[in-house]
Amino acid sequence: MIRVVVVDDEALVRSGFQLILSAADDIEVVATTAGAGAVDTVRRERPDVVLLDIRMPDVDGLTVLREVRELPEPPVVAMLTTFDADEYILTALRSGAAGFLLKDTEPDQLAQLVRSLAAGGVVMSPKASRAVWQSHPGSGARAEDPGAARVGRLSEREREVLVLVAEGLSNADIGTRIHLSAGTVKDHVSAILTKLRVSSRVQAALLAQRAGLLDGPFGEGLRPESGR
Repeated sequence: MIRVVVVDDEALVRSGFQLILSAADDIEVVATTAGAGAVDTVRRERPDVVLLDIRMPDVDGLTVLREVRELPEPPVVAMLTTFDADEYILTALRSGAAGFLLKDTEPDQLAQLVRSLAAGGVVMSPKASRAVWQSHPGSGARAEDPGAARVGRLSEREREVLVLVAEGLSNADIGTRIHLSAGTVKDHVSAILTKLRVSSRVQAALLAQRAGLLDGPFGEGLRPESGR
């Protein structure tokens, strides 16, 4: 079972997400909470995935994200937003969020997106993806970008894995694509994060874009909400 905590200041949103996700046989919403109780709830319930509202009146979602990411064995966190291109996207990604979900995501897609997050994938709405890539153009000033320069130090296989990470694929899916075991892919991903000096797959994907490894405005980049 994939254990999920939903954090949102609106009770209607919390109950709606709980109702939709609880209909899946492999997902359990173990708790819902407003922002003020979020960190304590996550610490107590130890979920696999947290769906976290980025804008809450009682506590800033970015603050909750940072505190949750500092917990021992932190869960995967995806931000919830009503905006296609929220101004806090890049800050959240740099702080360790695994992607963004719009609150009006189609119900039949929501469970699959949670499964993707639990498996180590990346999810993001197409418009949010475009906002990210437009803020990180693939060309220009790469030589002055130490983060992007570190991508050049990866091996050919590591760069291949990094591009697939940026597509939003889980370790198992990457292994299937390039004929490696999930364990070997996991080792490659760990090495990539270490060499790039980042703490999440999303941050690694952003560096891949800045280094010019990805094509299009968000083309082969972060997985859109269609679940591609």
